[in-house]
Amino acid sequence: MSDSPNSYVYTRAAMDEGRRDPAVELSARRTGMSFQRTRMSTDRTLMSVIRTSISLISFGFTIAQFFERLRSAKILPQESLAPRNFGVALVALGIGMLVIGIFYHLHYMRSLRRERHAMVNEGLIHGESPYPVSLTLLVAVVMLFFGVLAIVSMTTHLGPFG
Repeated sequence: MSDSPNSYVYTRAAMDEGRRDPAVELSARRTGMSFQRTRMSTDRTLMSVIRTSISLISFGFTIAQFFERLRSAKILPQESLAPRNFGVALVALGIGMLVIGIFYHLHYMRSLRRERHAMVNEGLIHGESPYPVSLTLLVAVVMLFFGVLAIVSMTTHLGPFG
């Protein structure tokens, strides 16, 4: 912004009419978009947690099922529970990782929404764009449900995966 009297008059008149200086408007838009980029980045972080936990859950379930089939075919001794326990531990690790990822995501999004709301109230950014519930979060909750079903099925031989 230049220090000429005309630019000050324009800015003062624009402010009196409820308009902003173009530089301030551009800054507010950039800041608003940075909130959207941060939200998308948080979703990507949750997606990587989902990817890793799905790998752990599916690998643990596969190991447990594979060795359970070997025990059923009398290839392994019946008292050998170590492979099943290892599979259950991997599934439990995947579930735990998913729970921590979901709680981290919820905590971070809550603080991000609070900060954005405060900036909208102060007039520093626009608040027209919606801040919807994350679809990634919904997928994470569904995957958590399937992980819990898998571990219940593995330990009790009940349920859809037993």
